Amino acid sequence: MLPLVASLLVAGAGGVHAQQLLDWSPEEVRAVGQHGPWPPPRVRDPSNRVSGTPAGIALGEHLFNDPRLSGDGRMSCATCHQAGREWSDGLARARGAVELDRRTPSLWNIGYLHWFGWDGAGDSLWAQSIRPLLDPREMSGGATRAAGLLRGDVTLACGYEKAFGSKPGTDDEHLLVDTAKALAAFQATLVSPRTSFDDFRDALLAGDRERASGYPLAAQRGLKLFIGEGNCNLCHLGPRFTNGEFGDIGIPFFVRPGEVDQGRLGGLGRLAASPFNLLGKYNDDATANSTRRTRHVQRLHSNFGEFRVPGLRQVGRGGPYMHNGSLDTLEDVVRHYSEVSPDRLHSDGIALVRPLGLTTEQSADLVAFLRSLGAEPPARPTPPPLCP
Repeated sequence: MLPLVASLLVAGAGGVHAQQLLDWSPEEVRAVGQHGPWPPPRVRDPSNRVSGTPAGIALGEHLFNDPRLSGDGRMSCATCHQAGREWSDGLARARGAVELDRRTPSLWNIGYLHWFGWDGAGDSLWAQSIRPLLDPREMSGGATRAAGLLRGDVTLACGYEKAFGSKPGTDDEHLLVDTAKALAAFQATLVSPRTSFDDFRDALLAGDRERASGYPLAAQRGLKLFIGEGNCNLCHLGPRFTNGEFGDIGIPFFVRPGEVDQGRLGGLGRLAASPFNLLGKYNDDATANSTRRTRHVQRLHSNFGEFRVPGLRQVGRGGPYMHNGSLDTLEDVVRHYSEVSPDRLHSDGIALVRPLGLTTEQSADLVAFLRSLGAEPPARPTPPPLCP
């Protein structure tokens, strides 16, 4: 592909506006192309027999919004993961029964991950969905609460039978897992909308200079920084702008005096101890192919202070940022990467970041690019009835 160099006039509402297309080398075009297409094909989780099924998704959406899953009957999954707040809550620290130490992560595109939670303590979306149900600091519901709800509510019992093919049984833990599998089936449908970046990326690959020139110059310059000098796509790569793995980027891991958040190191310990991991009896994958990653992952001291690399889609539409909500704005995030001290990194880890030393203009361009990765989601329809 030839470099795309153009200075074009693009018609806009109310008049004609001058807009330029920067010079994009073949290497840069290839790098941009790796961040799409969007949306990607839906994936089905083989460890979850109701993944991708309409009945499982419908049951999961009703359960997601049902506060009766919590111990006090006042908190649902949607209390913290709000559709109007990009499936998070806008708080620096999540609030369950008490204030927690980490930020509520967004659920956008969560069905494409292979590790879940800021520390990767979940190896499936359904296992991760169990954790807040059991945690006394969060929903504090438990197996008895979930099972009693499925057995005692006529509508939910009907929805369960449609999804799982049988009436709710007497095994409370089994019903807790099925509750989480339905919740996971719903959450996996939360795919973020296309953005102006996606239109630019597709036009650039197609050689459509006129359409590509509609992408703002500041965002173009920021994208060049992102894939070039900044090397941001070392971790934020692919269509979801994340490798789905973990890294230490110099955010303090002290929670309070004398207490630290171990990050990935602690998460791997919890994963190994969990009766709900993919090596356990609740994995529906008869081939056992889904167990490979869990079976072979190693817990290393270098994992201390590492946290999951978040996807960047919709990143400009909600804050705060980082696993502990310690940065309020995108400008703060870019400043962190511009000024981060290598001394803040855990000494046993691989240095993933270096101070970029960005100018004011470069910082503004990078923010402009990051904001172009977001768009207004379409209005959500009313959840379908479980048993009309």
